[in-house]
Amino acid sequence: METLAKLFGGQARVKIMRLFLLNNNSLFEVEDVVSRSRVTKVNCRKEVNALCAMGFVKQKFVTHEGSRGAKKKVPAWQLDPTFPYIDSIRDLLVDPSLLLREDLPARFKQIGKVKLMIVSGIFIGSEKSRVDILIVGDKLKKNVIQQIIKGLESEVGKELDYVVLESDEFKYRIDMYDKLVCDIIDLPHEKLIDSGQLSTYISKK
Repeated sequence: METLAKLFGGQARVKIMRLFLLNNNSLFEVEDVVSRSRVTKVNCRKEVNALCAMGFVKQKFVTHEGSRGAKKKVPAWQLDPTFPYIDSIRDLLVDPSLLLREDLPARFKQIGKVKLMIVSGIFIGSEKSRVDILIVGDKLKKNVIQQIIKGLESEVGKELDYVVLESDEFKYRIDMYDKLVCDIIDLPHEKLIDSGQLSTYISKK
């Protein structure tokens, strides 16, 4: 992220560009960009205006109805598919291997005893995956995990599908041949944390 920030003019711009790239058909108002990218409103306006000036996004207006029925038009932005370097920028900013190099395991080291952490989906460039992250362990702090996921979403530019399971529930689902868990295990994925205990349990089934 640090290298990309220098190349593209700051982390805020990288986050916002990823947001538009991964949600290319969506219209975003200022509040949407601030919430999804976790940047300040000042930075949001500055970066969106710059991206609009260079033709990366295009501005439209959305009509909102006020409390007394009065209507007002609010600016919103959308990725401009005619931008000439869009494919090259997408390859660079949404590079799965680059996202993996962000050292994801270190981000989750304070969430409890993690026995298995699997990434798929956006992190390995697979559209067939059921989830982006699976975390299995004991005494997991789900509220902390949620905050970490929100931070990741602001960096990768899209909402992440993730599953958090205690070890006993994971084993139960394996025993019951739960479709979601089985799909995660069977489809392409990358193990970032593996204590060996759950992998051994899976191999016996």
